[in-house]
Amino acid sequence: MKNKLFLTLLIAVFFNTTLSFSQNISDYLILQDISSYKISKPEKLIPGFQLIGGPRTYDSHGIIGATGHFPYHSDKNYTVMYLGETDDLPSPTVQVTQHAGSDSDRWLLHEVEDIFRSNKSLGALVSGTEIREINSNKIYNWISYAWISGNVLVYITWTPNPAVQNPEPLEVVQAYLQKFPSTIPTTLVLDRAHNEQWIKDEMERRLWLGDKWFAQLQVGDVELTKVLRQSVDHMNVFLDYREKYYGIASTPEKRSLWEYLQAKDDTSIRNKLADYKSWWNTNKAGAINIP
Repeated sequence: MKNKLFLTLLIAVFFNTTLSFSQNISDYLILQDISSYKISKPEKLIPGFQLIGGPRTYDSHGIIGATGHFPYHSDKNYTVMYLGETDDLPSPTVQVTQHAGSDSDRWLLHEVEDIFRSNKSLGALVSGTEIREINSNKIYNWISYAWISGNVLVYITWTPNPAVQNPEPLEVVQAYLQKFPSTIPTTLVLDRAHNEQWIKDEMERRLWLGDKWFAQLQVGDVELTKVLRQSVDHMNVFLDYREKYYGIASTPEKRSLWEYLQAKDDTSIRNKLADYKSWWNTNKAGAINIP
């Protein structure tokens, strides 16, 4: 009798949670078939999650996690797959991220574009990347599609089948553009001037991230070791960019940062960050060497 009562309560909790969660997830995902693309079974839905106080891992931020997106706020991330009705149709996966809304909003479009840039080549656009216009909406495209709608990020991926002539899953893209119209500026063009500005913005963002991590010490919510490691990582990226685009050797500075990090010398690391910010304020308006 006790076991049956426990099972009944467990089922009740499960269904109440599922109902509540479904109402929430439908704000972000289209939970029905889209033309010839059939929504995957409910158990295939990968729920987004929101932790009070903010996610504690970069994975919480979906695709923009790999950009170094600052993690200490409560983004929501939801993912769903649609199955092509026939074998010659692709099966697109849609990821919708609701940014929490904070001072890091200023970097959201920049971080979306980072998806289409090469980390190994220090910010170079992946060959074939373009800005497309679909139903008067600007989107990034290179096999995948991405755009922002305010502080919501939509990212759609699909894998072409080499055995058949796969069409693009445009019906899915159009459906999500209707739900989340793109707010990418209509004036955005991936030309040399924009490329130079993106590179400079990435250098500034890395220094900003260094500051953001040190600010966490004031909150008292993170260990010193993690703050120092994360801040040094971002400074190292800044130094790599400075070496490539401004011709200033990064090795001596990286060696010093590594020594300070091993000694947990936060004062010296802070001083280095201040030095780089001062250098940047003096030199960021200058021309850079783009290969």
